[in-house]
Amino acid sequence: MLVDATSVPPNRGGVARYIAGLLDGLAALDVRVDVVVKPADLAWLRDTAPTHRYHPAPTWTSSRPLRLVWEQLGLPGMLRRVGADVLHSPHYTFPVLHAARTVVTLHDATFFSDPGAHSALKVRFFRAWTRLARRLARATIAPSAATVAELDRLAGRPRRPTVVAHLGVDRGVFHPPTDDELRAFRAAHGMADGDDWIAFLGTVEPRKRLPELIAAHTALTAAEPATPPLLVAGGFGWDDTARALLERAGDHPGAPLRYLGYLPLEELRAFLGGSRAVVYPSIAEGFGLPVLEAMASGADVLTTDRLAIPEVGGDTVTYTDPDAVPIQDALATMLADEPAARAARADRIARAGRRAAGFTWAACAERHVEVYA
Repeated sequence: MLVDATSVPPNRGGVARYIAGLLDGLAALDVRVDVVVKPADLAWLRDTAPTHRYHPAPTWTSSRPLRLVWEQLGLPGMLRRVGADVLHSPHYTFPVLHAARTVVTLHDATFFSDPGAHSALKVRFFRAWTRLARRLARATIAPSAATVAELDRLAGRPRRPTVVAHLGVDRGVFHPPTDDELRAFRAAHGMADGDDWIAFLGTVEPRKRLPELIAAHTALTAAEPATPPLLVAGGFGWDDTARALLERAGDHPGAPLRYLGYLPLEELRAFLGGSRAVVYPSIAEGFGLPVLEAMASGADVLTTDRLAIPEVGGDTVTYTDPDAVPIQDALATMLADEPAARAARADRIARAGRRAAGFTWAACAERHVEVYA
């Protein structure tokens, strides 16, 4: 079995979390695989899941266009050299001439169901590869039943049914933060002990509805000046409106809106679990990993019931419509400080933590092993 990990992005977000989690889950099952990886990611993945056998790809695969060329021309040779019968391509694209030996992961159906959430180029590219994978690949995997349903509805008949493998959460990283971790996070970001905040974590792109969240928070702050500041963490995608709002705000301690950019992985549980609320008003998710990570970190989560998110949150998170006024109203209710509101919040957080514990990378890996066989 060869896993192609060369699609790990430079920021090691997104698909990198999936690849690292899957390899860790396979190791927990005592399943060893071969992994091809870009040289820059070799030490990181080897530290994450050291029991596997790692092979460096050419250094020039750090260029995305050249990596796609290598995938078609060089990866088949790697498959032969390691003696693997099956290849796992974990991010849509795969060597077409070896499709019958390849398992492909399709993370998202929104290239079909919500094309306006992506650039036109991404829509054309990922629609084409999704259709090819479903027609040609040995098997396809998706992270949620909602994604499979959307693919079946919009992307044509597959060669065989797409398998659901829910993602997991790394409980070594995402768990309720300690008091020391919260003090360190506040100190690192210019906050005093006891300061509260509202958190958003994710790529800044249209489907995440950040302009609506910012408008909701602005209105709530105008009505109730004691509203905690909104702290946004994550990289810029292609949402020009949200980008302009965040760049204008900058990162100024004490301001009602702050853009923190990328946060180190070791800060995320404090950022999420220490917040008064994590707000993730996305309208299109293949799974909703930020919601799961927030639940595992002890956060009170406000999100939407669009696509896959209810498979993750169940009845342990609060749902809202993804527009400014409903977000404002729901957030105001969550931030209320009456005894009944505090008790309801504690109950949601406890139930969310128990639910999050059921999403493990070992369980995800078990589904993959079944498909690999």
